Amino acid sequence: MSWFKRTSAGIKTASSGRNDVPDGQWIKCGGCGETVNRREIEKQHLVCPKCDYHFKMSSMRYFDLLFDGDFEVFDDDLVATDPLGFKDRKAYADRVRTTREKAGMNDAAKAALGRIGNHEVSIAAMDFSFIGGSMGSVVGEVITRAIRRGVERKVPVMVIAQSGGARMMEGALSLMQMAKTSANLTRLQAVGMPFIVLLTNPTTGGVTASFAMLGDIHIAEPGALIGFAGPRVIRETMGQDLPEGFQTSEFLMEKGFVDLIVDRRNLKEDLAHLLDLILEKA
Repeated sequence: MSWFKRTSAGIKTASSGRNDVPDGQWIKCGGCGETVNRREIEKQHLVCPKCDYHFKMSSMRYFDLLFDGDFEVFDDDLVATDPLGFKDRKAYADRVRTTREKAGMNDAAKAALGRIGNHEVSIAAMDFSFIGGSMGSVVGEVITRAIRRGVERKVPVMVIAQSGGARMMEGALSLMQMAKTSANLTRLQAVGMPFIVLLTNPTTGGVTASFAMLGDIHIAEPGALIGFAGPRVIRETMGQDLPEGFQTSEFLMEKGFVDLIVDRRNLKEDLAHLLDLILEKA
C-alpha cells in the first residue's frame, strides 16, 4: 500500500473549493424551510440568513474560512484500495472512482497547514460529499499525518469532523483507523500542543467513538447532529424513551460533552482568540 508512505511535498493553494449547496439561484433552507437567495447564503459562509441553519461545507471551504491567506495542502495523492473486493449494488472500487470524479477529491478528508491569527495550525477536515464522509484507511491516514505534522512542528492540531462513521466497505481496516488516530493523539499531548475538534452536522459512528471526542476543546456548530448510534438502536438498547434533541450540539453542551457552540461566521475570530489564550506564554 504505497499511499502509507509519507511525503513532505505540499501543494500551495488558495482555492475557494466547491460549493455544497444545491445549484440554482434560490435554495430551500433545511432549517426554516424558507426559500433563500443563493448569493446571500454564499456571503454568510453557507449559513441561512433567516434562521442561522448551517449548510454542509466542503473541506476546502473550511480551509478558506479559517486560514489567513495561502495555506499548504498535504497528502492529496492518497487513494483508497479495495482490500475486500466489496460488492453490494455496485463494486466499491467503482463507487470510489465515480465519487472521486463527482466530488473532485480523492477521499473524504483533506489536510492543510496554515496560519490562524498568530499561530500556525495543522488542520484535517472531513468532507460529507465523499461517501458520507465515511472513515476508511485514507481518511485515517490523512488525519494521522495531520496530527504527526503538529507533533513535528509543535503546533496545534484541529480536526473538522463531518461523517456518517466508519466505512463498512473496508471492514476491519476502517475500524483500525479509530485506534490509529487516537494513539497518535498521545504524541501530540506529549509535546504540549492542544487538539481542537470542530463537530459539524453530522458527526456519528466510529468517528464520534474515537478522535472526535478526544479533543482538549470541543467546538460544535449550532444544531449539529452528534452521536454514536441512531436513536432507534439506543432506545431499544436502553429500553426507554429518549429526551427530545438528545443528539444535538445544544443538548451535548448542556451535559458537558461540548465546550463551545460557535456560529460559523464567528469561527475564525473565536478560534484565533482561543489559540491566543491557550498558547499564551507565562
